[in-house]
Amino acid sequence: MIRAITVIILFVCHTVCGQSQYETGMQKAFALWGEGKSAEASALFERIAAAEKDNWLPNYYVALVNTTTAFQTKDKEQVNALLTKAQEAYDKADLISPDNAELLVMQAMIHTAWIAFDPMTNGMKLSPVVKQLYTKAKTLAPENPRVVFCAAEFDMGGAAFFGQDTTPMCAEVERSIALFNNFKAEEAFYPQWGLDRAQATLAKCNSEKK
Repeated sequence: MIRAITVIILFVCHTVCGQSQYETGMQKAFALWGEGKSAEASALFERIAAAEKDNWLPNYYVALVNTTTAFQTKDKEQVNALLTKAQEAYDKADLISPDNAELLVMQAMIHTAWIAFDPMTNGMKLSPVVKQLYTKAKTLAPENPRVVFCAAEFDMGGAAFFGQDTTPMCAEVERSIALFNNFKAEEAFYPQWGLDRAQATLAKCNSEKK
């Protein structure tokens, strides 16, 4: 997951004439994240969020940084701390921008991280919640590439676990790549991650057909 996210760092960290403090801070936070300094990046995103009280994006990235870090973490206490921080940031972002498909994907990812960490405890409880989140996200933004890809990726994991055919999910992954290629960001620092991971997932789908 973290490898896929690094694409947005390269894309977003560009020089802008007449930068605001917000732009400068966000670019610095992305740079820290790209250097593997996730705790420092999260802390900076938090400070930006405290200053930008009507902007959902800084808290979104607090949640994203901590969730993607949690996917790479095995220690129970660390996972709990990371996902608790991610959930708190998500909750703040959701208050600012309710019914936001990108945030619904973020909440689904937080739950998925809990499932991945302890599937026996969290799988049955959270899997239906994740599916509901993606269903709502698809209703709100059916052409959003992250919505389409992440929903397919989640369903693919469940299908593989139960030995079911993943062909329909692979088709959705392929569709998401076309959506990624035509995606236009709504504002500066708007989420743009996911294409590399979708391409890797589709490559795996195609290799399994052979």
